[in-house]
Amino acid sequence: MVRTMPQIHNEDIDLYIRTYYSLLRSSEPIRIRSLEETHAAMNSSLHQQAGSSEIDVSALSYCALRLPDVMPQVDLLLLGQMADVFTREGYENVEAWRPVKARARRRKFYYDAEAGLLAAFIASVSDIDDLIPCLTTLQIEWNKIHFKLAANAVREELRALPADATVLQEPLASQVQSALGLTAEDFAKIAQVWAGSTLLDNLRSAAEAPLDMRVRVLGSGLSDYRRSVQQWWRALVAESGAMDLASRPIYFISSNVHSMVNLLSGYVPTHRAEILRFVQENNPEELVEELERLPAADNGHLMNLLYYASRQYAAWSDSRAVALGMEEKVGIRRVSEPHCLDVEAQIIDMSKLDPTLLDPRLSACFDAEEWELLAGSNALIFNIDYPLGMAAYHIFSQVSTAGGRILGVYILGKAATLNGRVGDVMIPNVIYDEHSRNSYLFRNSFSAQDIAPLLNYGTVFDNQKAVTVRGTILQNRRFMGVFYHEGYTDIEMESGPYLAAVYEDVYPQRYPMDEIVNLFINVPYDIGVIHYASDTPISRRQALLSKSLSYFGVDATYAGSVAVLRRVLAREVRRQRKLKSEQPARAMA
Repeated sequence: MVRTMPQIHNEDIDLYIRTYYSLLRSSEPIRIRSLEETHAAMNSSLHQQAGSSEIDVSALSYCALRLPDVMPQVDLLLLGQMADVFTREGYENVEAWRPVKARARRRKFYYDAEAGLLAAFIASVSDIDDLIPCLTTLQIEWNKIHFKLAANAVREELRALPADATVLQEPLASQVQSALGLTAEDFAKIAQVWAGSTLLDNLRSAAEAPLDMRVRVLGSGLSDYRRSVQQWWRALVAESGAMDLASRPIYFISSNVHSMVNLLSGYVPTHRAEILRFVQENNPEELVEELERLPAADNGHLMNLLYYASRQYAAWSDSRAVALGMEEKVGIRRVSEPHCLDVEAQIIDMSKLDPTLLDPRLSACFDAEEWELLAGSNALIFNIDYPLGMAAYHIFSQVSTAGGRILGVYILGKAATLNGRVGDVMIPNVIYDEHSRNSYLFRNSFSAQDIAPLLNYGTVFDNQKAVTVRGTILQNRRFMGVFYHEGYTDIEMESGPYLAAVYEDVYPQRYPMDEIVNLFINVPYDIGVIHYASDTPISRRQALLSKSLSYFGVDATYAGSVAVLRRVLAREVRRQRKLKSEQPARAMA
């Protein structure tokens, strides 16, 4: 028996969310400092030292990576869904401002240095739930640095440096570390996040003044979010041209921008020797050591490493155009810069796939007759770079409304695990969504048997229960304890919104609230959800804050990607065989 989650909401988290949404309704900018008290009281698992005078290096690093490096120079952050929203509020031509990026979050940012303005394009309320806590965390931790440096003689040492100095040299670096009360390891983390001259620039700025950022939401209506997704879709349709997204059947995949293409395009197998030589001669990210550790019994280990290294190789060898050319030949069209949303899409014509170029884990699964059937397919694989939170709902609603017939929905992405380790794979069949408070029950088209033979290092857990949360910072240990007590061990941000959109694609009404939603019946297509663990928030062994998935996550990523593509190809073979068997009957009729 499956019950909905008990209505035990953490009052401190709810208060924080209510506070920033009520303030953001103002027609004037709000100061981030007005949120600091309720933010600290939330006692977030990712910002446990918010109320302490000690610097929370992990929280600072997490948020600095998810915001542009120019944040210390920003006076006002403007949030809007598209250029039209900014224009109607008096901010014209924001897309002509300098584009800036966050290293660990996909979002369009444009910066006006002279005015101290930063425009952020938001795709859903999840962007607000992500940005506001990150901004507040950054300001709290920055101001701790300010007060420590301002009260120490090292401030004068920083002031005395030449204006053109770019590197923090010894012994000043040790003096700064001491003034901040940091260990050598923690100071090295800050130096890694604020790489190059950014470290010295930020320390100088922090020593002089605290941050006092302001934020304003320009467009908060649901219609603005829908319009931004519609513009994104129109850009995709225009760039995909004759592929005819509007009428051809679609297998919808939400994953990433590299694994599916790598498995299908043939670029890496064709350039295998060159990539291998590049790794051995240049040793990017110490991959030579990983290469030497590969087992003799190869279960995709080497291909996974080559896929991981291929991005560095393509940049080093200036062969990006060659890779794109090979993708086009096998029917893969990338739309890397669609309007409004920073969500890349890949449209893949299944009839043009070349079995001689595929990853062996795919090509060996089908015989000549089956590849011939696929050559006659009219179906498309529509793969998007997994969006953030509720943007998933808006995107799939648009695809299912304006695209061709949906043949399958497959969600592959990162999650936190409460009972496993980083690199493990979770396959849920129950998902509780914090946005709608619904518990979705569905038949997951994947089981442990589909993933385990492809996974080399982690463990696969199927029949799991997942929770879709509103934001990574909007959690604390007590809140996660409620999940764990109820048997929910898989925490992520997209599956609930996707299933809400699936519900609306199947039923003639908006998704319900606070119900058990049974998707076992009436859904006419496959639903597959695979999560791979990138964080263990309860365990102290590993954490998202301090350990990037990097190469370690390749094993789970490609195991999931191979399983998804095997499923899609097998389903399409069966569909084509059925269509072929029906042709004589249709001809006689």
